[in-house]
Amino acid sequence: MDKIVLTRMQFFGNHGVFPEENKLGQRFYVDAELFLPLDKPGRSDELEDTINYAEAFFLIQKIVEGRTYKLLEALAENIASELLLTYTSISEVTVRVIKPHPPFNVHFDGVTIEIHRKRAM
Repeated sequence: MDKIVLTRMQFFGNHGVFPEENKLGQRFYVDAELFLPLDKPGRSDELEDTINYAEAFFLIQKIVEGRTYKLLEALAENIASELLLTYTSISEVTVRVIKPHPPFNVHFDGVTIEIHRKRAM
């Protein structure tokens, strides 16, 4: 399956279980893999035959920055659901939400939640 991949989009959000996360906020990274046929736009070279990835970016930004989620799983689920709802040409989507600086005293490069959803047939 063909795909469009939006990699390491950066957003500022107030997601987390702890009140200080909700108050102060932090940077989040999001990757989205959009599975859809790209043969038609490959031949036509027309934007209307594919997904405008700038619009997809702004849709994801609205979700990440528009409301607070306690769990990254809920944030990822909402991103996947909205992408499938908005773009009917997408058959599957993989969403990764990366929290690079979890609020506890350990040293690693963050935590990533990855989900994969398919359009209901």
